[in-house]
Amino acid sequence: MDFVLSEDHQFIRKTARDFAEKEVRPSAAERDRDRIWPAELVRKMGALGFMGIAVSEAYGGSGLDYISYAIVIEELSRVDASLGVIASVNNSLVCYGLETFGTEEQKRAILTPLASGQQLGAFSLSEPGAGSDAAAQKTTAVRDGDYYVINGIKNWVTNGPHADTILLMAMTDPARGSKGITCFIVDTHQPGVSVVKNEDKLGIRSAHSAQMAYDNYRIHKSRILGTEGMGFKIAMTILNAGRIGIAAQAVGIAQGAYEAARDYAKVREQFGQPIANFQAVGFTLADMATRIKAARLLTWEAAARKDRGEDYIAAASMAKLFASETAMWTATKAVQIFGSNGYSKEYPVERFFRDAKITEIYEGTSEIQRLVISREILKEGATA
Repeated sequence: MDFVLSEDHQFIRKTARDFAEKEVRPSAAERDRDRIWPAELVRKMGALGFMGIAVSEAYGGSGLDYISYAIVIEELSRVDASLGVIASVNNSLVCYGLETFGTEEQKRAILTPLASGQQLGAFSLSEPGAGSDAAAQKTTAVRDGDYYVINGIKNWVTNGPHADTILLMAMTDPARGSKGITCFIVDTHQPGVSVVKNEDKLGIRSAHSAQMAYDNYRIHKSRILGTEGMGFKIAMTILNAGRIGIAAQAVGIAQGAYEAARDYAKVREQFGQPIANFQAVGFTLADMATRIKAARLLTWEAAARKDRGEDYIAAASMAKLFASETAMWTATKAVQIFGSNGYSKEYPVERFFRDAKITEIYEGTSEIQRLVISREILKEGATA
């Protein structure tokens, strides 16, 4: 196994890092504080090809692999996790779903502007009563001739207030349970869909996540993704791939927190010497670096398995589980190394600390990841 990045991957990393350092970092703290949507930065990410990284060039994407995708999301999140999740949602939860399940017409008309960064996408599964129990959908879609009429409330729609397209899960046949859920390709510019509120979140604050309402929203049957009743399968397939992006985001958060703590420990003096010289701090930094490298390798393994067309469900869940818990642990230790300064918004580690927590929750909580992993490893013939 080759653990050395190719020249192409190294170029992609440099491109993403340069963009993050020069374009993203200067406004990260202000945008976080005031919940400012980074419209211009999103446009620039589109121009760089970051919004459809693994999508075929035929549909407006960059035509790269999932290793490249993980690298870009990590580099963005190393500076600002909000930019990381904005890109991750568009790539994993929207473009991947459309390319995998869409018709040729849907790919050309809807996927192409999303993958090229001309438009923005969002994914809508969660509801007030449907979080980890994703099959408990209450949003309904009732057939009316060639149209469906959608009514309901959706929660935590990241990118939602700014999205042109939303992949929406709604119940078309409640009697069939999870097999009665259908995925619709919502055009947010049509009447009947609205933002109820933009959530005031603990972290990733400039990546807007909204509660959205559907009030007699009419949608043509041609905008079903896949077939009627296929929505739950589509959602789970999308989330399996999406966990690679969230794992990469978590690695980036951890890397950013670690670098800040390492650099601070070299210059902060106590008892007449830099605190990095004290074994307690040095050992903590050593553990940080070790855990981050392990998380990154797990993420790359999941990405590589997907690129090779292999089963990657357990690998993606392992990567997300370990990387997200590594991000939370690393950010907590980084705040501790900064001491009282770590509690101040003058320094970046308190933002990394707040951003890290969500990686243990969205796209499947840590508890759900352990459930997925346990099911996969207990299958006959499964290996770890």
